[in-house]
Amino acid sequence: MVSTIVHQLTRNLTADQIKGTPFEAYYVDHTTGVWPQAAGGVPFSAMEFQSTGDPVTDLVENMAAEQKARTTYDNLLRISCDPDVTEPLRFLRAREIVHFQRFGEALRIVQDRLDARNFYAFNPAFDKQSCNCNK
Repeated sequence: MVSTIVHQLTRNLTADQIKGTPFEAYYVDHTTGVWPQAAGGVPFSAMEFQSTGDPVTDLVENMAAEQKARTTYDNLLRISCDPDVTEPLRFLRAREIVHFQRFGEALRIVQDRLDARNFYAFNPAFDKQSCNCNK
């Protein structure tokens, strides 16, 4: 969504309008095409995703990712006053808040089903008592 907003804001710019702006370095590599990257220029990659297979770890990671995205939208909203930009950003920010809440609810459900005495002592997704290899 953010890449689409950037594309909509830049698709009709001429090279002369871009020269001398912070957008110039991006334009040299990508013209006005959509190339997802961080504000510091680091391209998006699958390295951004985290997964361990442990439901507690993964849900906490998902919650953190939603909060980081919300913070990014907050920061974008602080520097933009164009309603065509801010309205979609407000929607996206609200969506991140809902996602955070749903992941939090899922985490509570998982935690309620864990043995409280072994809360972090094992990975409930893998460490089951059916293995005979340690006998």
